[in-house]
Amino acid sequence: MRNRLIIVGAGPAGLSLARALARSGAEITLVERQSRAALADPPPDGREIALTQTSVRHLRDLGVWSLIPCDEVHPLREARVLDGGSPFTLAISSPKRRGADLGVLVSNHLIRRALFAAVEGQDGITLMCGREVREARADSDGVSVKLDDGTRLEGDLLVAADSRFSSTRAALGIGAEMIPIGKSMLVCRVRHEQPHEGIATEWFDYKRTIAMLPLAPGISSLVLTLPHERAQDLAALPLAALGPQFAALTRNRWGAMEAVGPVVAYPLTMTFAHRLCAARTALIGDAAVGMHPVTAHGFNLGLAGAMRLARQLQGAPDIGETRLLRRFAVAHRAATRPLYLATLALVRLYTDERPPARALRKAMLHTGAVPLVRRALGAMLVDRAHPRPIRARG
Repeated sequence: MRNRLIIVGAGPAGLSLARALARSGAEITLVERQSRAALADPPPDGREIALTQTSVRHLRDLGVWSLIPCDEVHPLREARVLDGGSPFTLAISSPKRRGADLGVLVSNHLIRRALFAAVEGQDGITLMCGREVREARADSDGVSVKLDDGTRLEGDLLVAADSRFSSTRAALGIGAEMIPIGKSMLVCRVRHEQPHEGIATEWFDYKRTIAMLPLAPGISSLVLTLPHERAQDLAALPLAALGPQFAALTRNRWGAMEAVGPVVAYPLTMTFAHRLCAARTALIGDAAVGMHPVTAHGFNLGLAGAMRLARQLQGAPDIGETRLLRRFAVAHRAATRPLYLATLALVRLYTDERPPARALRKAMLHTGAVPLVRRALGAMLVDRAHPRPIRARG
């Protein structure tokens, strides 16, 4: 058996892959630069994850879903899309059955904490925290990784899952399409006057994009896409001063606002690796595909990629076999590349303030009102594929 697996990156994708393969007989080593304490109890980072129903099923199969507090899971009943000051609204609901939710919203740090709790102490997994990869080599004979403390690891498959700026990907000589968006995403929980009714709003306003993600009653996650300097200026303000600023930026659509924090700004870059596999190497998570948050699909694609790779590797006598990795790469590219390109086109269109672009945006929004188009958008949001589940044991 050639079953020694090295995963670099203990984010959601890396942890999900480790958990899925923990009882497959693989010898798994998980390398992560953060400390064990930071992984066990990550602080809130302001990000709320819109999980599709398929992602929820994956987390259930992995034994992770039950570790997330029920009162921290918020239903996403419908999504609405707005353009500038136009009164027209495109409503998107689940295409599967009337009354079904599009998905749920859960804080990023709670998902990460639950995933780590499911993996920590799991037989067959060795965690090496507070370590970074300095060198990586992979060929038909095997893989070798040198860490910053001089430790050298040998294995049969190396999986890079260490962010869209993956140092492991770079060390292996795998390039990536890196597209700086030229703006930052600012996130903050807010208390607001008008009820959200479980409806998410994506608002392509002039010179900014606004998203309101419904959480508890009267509480939402506000996500603003702004020029870097403007986002940093807002992030530097005290929480008490942010409420009136946010209400003005959202044209008082939700009434008076109060920032309940934390407020964090992230520069935006989209990424797509030139190759999703190489000799005894595979890429998952943001190291493979780094999405723009406008689709709310980055986490879902990362989790789907981890599960897709796990299905290929389970029971394989040689987990680094080229045929298996190519099969994964072809399937994952087919599942992600069209959405990536569509998102890139959408971002470029909605950051173009020239009159022709504004006219096209309005036309697209009204085209979306056609039932067939609206159902297609809903299907994209909730996932149409139902792959064979992987249930983690132990």
